Amino acid sequence: MRSMWMGMLNFGLVSMPVKLYSAVSSKTVHFKHLHASDHSRVYTKRFCPVDEEEVAFDELVRGYEIAPERYVVIEDDELAALAPEFTRTIEIEDFVELEEIDRIYLDQSYYVVPNKGGARSYRLLQQAMTETGKVAIARVVLRSRERLVAIRPREDALLMTTMNFGDEVQPISELRELGDFDMQVGERELDVARRLVRSLAEPFDISRYRDTYREAVLELIDRKASGEKVEVQAKTQRRPTATPDLMGALQASLEQVGERDVKQIGDVEQATEREAEGEREAELSRSAA
Repeated sequence: MRSMWMGMLNFGLVSMPVKLYSAVSSKTVHFKHLHASDHSRVYTKRFCPVDEEEVAFDELVRGYEIAPERYVVIEDDELAALAPEFTRTIEIEDFVELEEIDRIYLDQSYYVVPNKGGARSYRLLQQAMTETGKVAIARVVLRSRERLVAIRPREDALLMTTMNFGDEVQPISELRELGDFDMQVGERELDVARRLVRSLAEPFDISRYRDTYREAVLELIDRKASGEKVEVQAKTQRRPTATPDLMGALQASLEQVGERDVKQIGDVEQATEREAEGEREAELSRSAA
């Protein structure tokens, strides 16, 4: 991996050189727009509908729309005067409990690693945060924007996650559909729902979940790239509808989970039996030799 930022991490009067690496690599499949007739690349051009001509990049200015087709023009030097001071420092301001941070405030994650000469101070901070269970709240300028970040230990490293500010999170009170949400549910329904939740509960394992759509798209690309002619079968779109019989649906869901668990147990028993049979055959072969 290649680091995307280098600077200093300040912890009280202690400063340590660090580097940032992106902790997440997006696997989204991206496409280019092509001309359907000859498959040549299509490019977007800046076009002015008033003058009916293409506009050069150096003729562009920034405008903030305050009403339909009404803009306030902001000059580059005006923005530069307001921009945060560009310092290559991560300034820790507070230490808090992780449970105090609502996950909705967390955004993009980066690994913070020590740069030359910073290993001792880095390990000191990482170990102290691990033992106290605290998360650091800090500020850093990334891509000309001051970001609020949370820094916490992750295994032997420090993980820095950019955060949304409070006024960037939409309040639940603005969701009109929840305004009349005073529907009462029966205790019997709630009991079955609890049983269904408990029957589906198991330890979280991220490897159990895959991006099946991306895998299918990549497989399609490979097939077409190898010259295969792919025939597309149209899918019938099923429109989701609300469950008319809530209690019946809950009971059926419980039965379905029970059947799934029985099948999984059977599969495990068969696999165990096959493995034991293989070991017996191997033992017989060794004895015969």
